[in-house]
Amino acid sequence: MNKKINYIIEEITDQYFIDDSNRPWIIGFSGGKDSTVLLTLTWLALLKIKNKKGSSFLTREVHVVCNDTLVENPIIINYVNKVLEKIKEASLKHSLPVFVQKTIPRLEDSFFVNLIGKGYPAPNNAFRWCTERLKIKPTAKFVTDIVKSENNDYHEAIILVGTRKSESATRAKSIKKHEIKGKRLTKHPLQNNVFVYSPIKELELEEIWYIINTFQSPWGANNKELFDIYMDASADDYECPTMVSDKEHRSCGQSRFGCWTCTVVKQDKSISAQIEKGQKWLIPLRDLRDWIQEERNKPKNRSHLRRNGVEASIPHGGVVELNHRVEILEKVFEAQKQINDLGYEVELINKQELIAIQVIWYRDLFFEYTVSDIYNKVFNKHLDMKQHNELVKKEEELLLSACEKDKKQFTLIQDLLKLEKSKTIMMKRRGLIEDIEKRYKQYITAQ
Repeated sequence: MNKKINYIIEEITDQYFIDDSNRPWIIGFSGGKDSTVLLTLTWLALLKIKNKKGSSFLTREVHVVCNDTLVENPIIINYVNKVLEKIKEASLKHSLPVFVQKTIPRLEDSFFVNLIGKGYPAPNNAFRWCTERLKIKPTAKFVTDIVKSENNDYHEAIILVGTRKSESATRAKSIKKHEIKGKRLTKHPLQNNVFVYSPIKELELEEIWYIINTFQSPWGANNKELFDIYMDASADDYECPTMVSDKEHRSCGQSRFGCWTCTVVKQDKSISAQIEKGQKWLIPLRDLRDWIQEERNKPKNRSHLRRNGVEASIPHGGVVELNHRVEILEKVFEAQKQINDLGYEVELINKQELIAIQVIWYRDLFFEYTVSDIYNKVFNKHLDMKQHNELVKKEEELLLSACEKDKKQFTLIQDLLKLEKSKTIMMKRRGLIEDIEKRYKQYITAQ
C-alpha cells in the first residue's frame, strides 16, 4: 500500500515540474476524507521538492479553496474552519506556496435571501435552484479570477480533485469519459482554460482511511477528529465536493457534509445520525428543515404568480406568500435561540442577509413587516440598528412636515424612497421604474 501511495506522491512531484508555465494549482477542499488525502499527498510532494531541491524550485502557487454555502452543518463547518487556519499557519511555517481561500455565495444568491427574501420555494428535484447559486458560482468565480489574474502569464489553471473511480459506478464512468489515454490532465467541462488533474482516482476507500489513520496531518490537524465526524454522521459514504464540475451533479443532502437546510432529499440522514450519537443541540435544525419541507406545497403558503409576475403552470405553484416568509424567518430565529440557549454560538442567518431580505420586501412593496420587529419578538432585544433608526425617525419627521401632515402622501413618498434605497443596496436598478409605477397605481386606486 505504501508503494502505491509513494507512487502518487512521485507523480504529483513530476506533474509539478512537467511544464514551465507554472500554471497555478487549485485544490477543492471540503475537509472530508478524499480532499484531506488529496491535500496531504500534495503537501508531502511539495515538502519533498523543498527538501531535495530547495524553496526556490517551489514556483507554482497552490490555492486551497473551500466553499461555505452559509448553511453548512455547524459541526462540519467548525471543524473545517479550524483546519483551514492550521493550513494557513503551516504553509507559512514551512515556506510553502500554499494559499487558502474560502468562497461564499453572493448576498443575492444566499439560501435565506432567496427563500425568505425573494420567496423561492424550498429546493426540490424539480426546482433545485440552490446548487448553482451556493456551490458552483462562488468557486467558478474564484477559478475565473485566478485564470484572469495579471500574475498568471498563460491565463490557465489546473484543478486537483479528489474524485475516485471506486466511489461509484457513475463516478468511474465519468472519470473514464473525460480522461485522455496517456494524459494526466483533462479539460474542464464547464470552464475554458482550466484543466483537471485527479491524482488519487485509483485509490480504494480502505486506502483513503489508511492514509488518514496512519499518516500524521502535515499541517498539524487531528485526523482522529475527522474520523470521529464520519463515525457520528454514519449516512452513506458520499462526500460532497467543493469543486463541482457538472451542472447535473446530484444534491449533497444524502452526503455526510450536506447543507442542513437541504429539502431535496426526504431525510437528512447525517444530521439525524449525529443527533442519535448525542449531538442533541442539532435537533432544532433537523426539525426546522423538516417543517420547511412539509409546508412547501401547502396552497395557503404559495402564490399563483411566479417571481417574474407570470402565472404559475400549476395552481399555487408560484412564490412563497409573504406571511409564510415571515413565518419561516421567525422559525429560523427561534431555532437559533434554542441552540444559543444550550450554550452553542451559532448564527443561522447573518446581518447582511437580514438587511437584504428587508430590502427585497420593500422592493416587493411589502411594508407591513420588518425584519427587526420579527427579531425583537423572538430574542426580546433590538438589532444593532439604533443609529440607523434614529436617522430614519428624523427623516420621517421632516418628510411628514413637508407633506403638511398628509399621511397618504407621506406614506407614498416614504415607500418610493424605500424602493430607490433597496435598488441601491442590492446594486440592481433594473425594474425600478416599473416598481415606482406599480406603487403609484396602488396609491391612485386607493384614493
